[in-house]
Amino acid sequence: MLVGLVVSWVAAGIGVAIAAVFGFLWVRDLRRGPEAAAAPAVERAPAPAVPEPASGESFPRSKFLEGATLGLGAVIGGVVTVPPLGLVVVPALLEGDRDEIDLGPLSDFPEGQFLITTFVSDPEAGDVSRRTVFVRNNGLLDGKPSFTIIWNRCTHLGCPSQPSGPVDESTREAVKNEEGVEVLVKTQTNPAGFACPCHGSAWDIEGNRTAGPAVRALDRYRYSIKNGRLILGDPYSVSTVVGEGKDAKIKRYPLKAPGQHVDGPEGWLWPIPELR
Repeated sequence: MLVGLVVSWVAAGIGVAIAAVFGFLWVRDLRRGPEAAAAPAVERAPAPAVPEPASGESFPRSKFLEGATLGLGAVIGGVVTVPPLGLVVVPALLEGDRDEIDLGPLSDFPEGQFLITTFVSDPEAGDVSRRTVFVRNNGLLDGKPSFTIIWNRCTHLGCPSQPSGPVDESTREAVKNEEGVEVLVKTQTNPAGFACPCHGSAWDIEGNRTAGPAVRALDRYRYSIKNGRLILGDPYSVSTVVGEGKDAKIKRYPLKAPGQHVDGPEGWLWPIPELR
């Protein structure tokens, strides 16, 4: 069970089942009593009676040892259990604290065109919080704007992936804050896919892995439309994208760290997703 808190809920479930089975067997043996498992009776001399505790001895040594053992076990259990539980609970409490990221008006995103969009996710942290996404306007889907927003973080070791195609620097547009920091930069590109320059991973135009050591498709972002502006939502992981553009079928998974599988037996053995 303790290992499962760190590895996966599947392992924790196996631990619970094992504990339940052996707990049941233990209780059953206790209910049967010692005489059920005793060997055939053998004539023996009666054991000497244990003398009663002397007056003033209100806490026999056996009781002290029993309490000390249980107390030590509780301390060890707490030390082993509390940290993993903290790693499970704290991310959920911190979820939703991230500010919304305004990527600009919909008119900035031509239909069918990918834009390399770089933004500062935490203005107080500065450039260290700068992130890059590839944004494509897919047109209307059921009368509503449809966008593909792919995170450039490589799903192998987290290196910044790049478009496999020309980047039109003449289209570069930047928005600066009061301190002159470029908090939002958009540049048009026309890629045939995406690639990581570090270890050779490659993905197609929808972010599906096509080569290299990456274990899954590129992660994506949710989005919303507010007052005619594109608002970036939370990131999520993807195993495979079926179809293209607005017709793509995507199964979302909780955000995983680079190198972690999201489905299959490998996905069961990886730790709980880390904080982004």
